[in-house]
Amino acid sequence: MKFIFDAHLDLSMNALEWNRDLTRPIEEINLREKFLNDKPDRGNATVCLPELKNGNIGLCVATLIARYVKPKNKLPGWNSPYQAWAQTQGQLSWYRAMEEKGEMVQIRNISDLNKHLTIWKENKLNSPVGYILSLEGADSILSMEHLEIMHKKGLRAIGPAHYGPGTYAFGTDSDGKIGEKGKRLLKKIEELNLILDVTHLSDISFWESIETFNGPIWASHSNCRKLVNNERQFDDSQIRILIDHNAVIGMAFDAWMMTPNWERGKTKPTDKGLLIESIVDHIDHICQISGNTNHVMIGSDLDGGFGKEQCPEDLDTIADLQKLGYILNKRGFSENDIEKILSKNGILFLQKHLPS
Repeated sequence: MKFIFDAHLDLSMNALEWNRDLTRPIEEINLREKFLNDKPDRGNATVCLPELKNGNIGLCVATLIARYVKPKNKLPGWNSPYQAWAQTQGQLSWYRAMEEKGEMVQIRNISDLNKHLTIWKENKLNSPVGYILSLEGADSILSMEHLEIMHKKGLRAIGPAHYGPGTYAFGTDSDGKIGEKGKRLLKKIEELNLILDVTHLSDISFWESIETFNGPIWASHSNCRKLVNNERQFDDSQIRILIDHNAVIGMAFDAWMMTPNWERGKTKPTDKGLLIESIVDHIDHICQISGNTNHVMIGSDLDGGFGKEQCPEDLDTIADLQKLGYILNKRGFSENDIEKILSKNGILFLQKHLPS
């Protein structure tokens, strides 16, 4: 069973906002949600810590996420940046609780990373899942001093925006420049040597960030606009500039990002015959542009507010990401290329850019 690095999971959001005990089996989690309907994916969860172990997913990027929404903004979120900050601190406390329980271990530097990979290889069943802490959307960062606080707490990657207009940049379904606040944030991210996650940035904010920022860049969970025409995806010019910056791009398994003409809340996986293999088209598209397999990783986002109702129909839990290796082999990828896509590209990026 091949080792997998998943570059995007919203574990703490699921634990606290969905009230899921992620230490329990997935069947138990879904059974407890049988009569709940407050979230679109109730009873359809695919992610929990036991399933990460079952799928040999020993390393992930785990997020903090709390959007601030201004008056008249119809998106769900917190009504003040201070509430958003407090929410991320609560989410961080959940990760700390998982560390105390021996379920997870935070990866802060290269030494932590290499030590964890060795321990996992020797005894994965009794090893905690390793996680790199990331912030999805920077609305909760009240000041640059607060970003310094988060860096000291182990934050190693940050995306300036999520959906809609944010404090520091414009995100999905909006567009505009990053402005002076955004430029100050990018300067501080660069100063702290954090990884800039360009996922969710609107086109204008994306290009301005690329021109402004001189540190390490990745895209934790974004697919190809050429295959699914939506501005949430990267067009070929964006993919090329990310390749030029030695970035890696994580492939997301959200159905509407994998196949065209998916209506969220209406289309079902069986309606489209959506299978895991569809993601290989996105992988191959990036590889064709780059001329190699060096710039693709997995960023499944399988707990990003959806479940089996919005996944490939041959994916019951996140452990089924293991099927991707066989599918890539069937599509002509070499064993070395498969290992690079499943884990090595992301790990090499971290070994290059995490603190020593």
